[in-house]
Amino acid sequence: MLYALHELQHTMLVPFAAAASASQALFSHPHSPWAYWPASRSMAAANELVTRLVRRYEKPDWGLPTTTVAGKPVPVHVEKVLQKPFCHLLNFRREGVKRADPPVLIVAPLSGHHATLLRDTVRAILPEHEVYITDWLDARLVPVHEGPFHLDDYVHYVQEFIRLLGHEVHVISVCQPTVPVLAAVSLMADAGDAIAPRTMTMMGGPIDTRRSPTVVNNFATGRPLSWFESRVIQRVPARYAGFGRRVYPGFLQHASFIAMNAHRHVEAHRDFFNHLVVGDGESAEAHRRFYDEYNAVLDMAAEYYLETLRVVFKEHALPNGTWDVRGQRVRPEAIRKTALFTIEGELDDISGVGQTEAAHGLCRGIPASRRDHLLMEGVGHYGIFSGRRYREQIYPRIRGFIRQHA
Repeated sequence: MLYALHELQHTMLVPFAAAASASQALFSHPHSPWAYWPASRSMAAANELVTRLVRRYEKPDWGLPTTTVAGKPVPVHVEKVLQKPFCHLLNFRREGVKRADPPVLIVAPLSGHHATLLRDTVRAILPEHEVYITDWLDARLVPVHEGPFHLDDYVHYVQEFIRLLGHEVHVISVCQPTVPVLAAVSLMADAGDAIAPRTMTMMGGPIDTRRSPTVVNNFATGRPLSWFESRVIQRVPARYAGFGRRVYPGFLQHASFIAMNAHRHVEAHRDFFNHLVVGDGESAEAHRRFYDEYNAVLDMAAEYYLETLRVVFKEHALPNGTWDVRGQRVRPEAIRKTALFTIEGELDDISGVGQTEAAHGLCRGIPASRRDHLLMEGVGHYGIFSGRRYREQIYPRIRGFIRQHA
């Protein structure tokens, strides 16, 4: 019912958004006489703000048509290497590049946003690496006949991708996937798999959420699993390919994202309005780019969402050594060949300080010489994998770690 009400609300707001968009053009188009009215900028700004608040945001494009290799611009083509029911493995193929750069598998989070949220992560890595990334599909677009998607399936997807790319691959996981990636590599090592990633770089992930618990962690642990199942799990409406599938809707996840830092978002939109009024086009465009990405969300399969809550946030099954994936116990101490690098942000309000570093205590089989940790001062969650500090300080450390253990 909640999903249906959300769709009804969106349908009712469509004409309102169209009217606001038309009004914006009326007060901003150079051929409109109203654009030269003294209050035209304020009116145009107000209408654009309204339009952006009520519109629906679709999955953004990658927007990476080129990169620079050895000082020369190179075209980039995004290709689907492998298609699974709930995920596509993408390759950012650099046209004409012959050199054998280290292959990197970026495992994007399946936690509400699209993989394009890691655009800046990819952009920095691309000039010096062969880059692959997991592009998780919106569960509302996956037909019911494809079956359910469990946390165990996530782990096996990661294993399949690693085997496909071979033993030279370096794996980077951002936020949520640090847990299933560690499980995937652990199970492969424990089984004596011939394929093992050269390195694992884990960035701001919930390996052990008992350390420095955040608002997100407390919300997950403060309610029984039955509360989440009865209140936030919905069925996809008839207009989508996944009609009837049980999901955790993206619009609910988006609402929780906003509620976590509501005052910051209010200030950001107020600043956006002011930038438009004074004609600061560069700052206004930066706001548009950020919220075009931030407001684009996807649905998650209900079984995956609930199992993640139980395994990661309630039972702490990975650090407690009690997690079984399809009958196999996850034993991180079995990892010996793969080097480990963990990265945390001092101001991370999603995965607190120490939660990712906990991986070192679990991966006891990796020699100290093949492990590293970085705590970046003054950086929040998104600053770990995006922005100036990431490009100038964090990525060079990742690059150095990969080269050291290639």
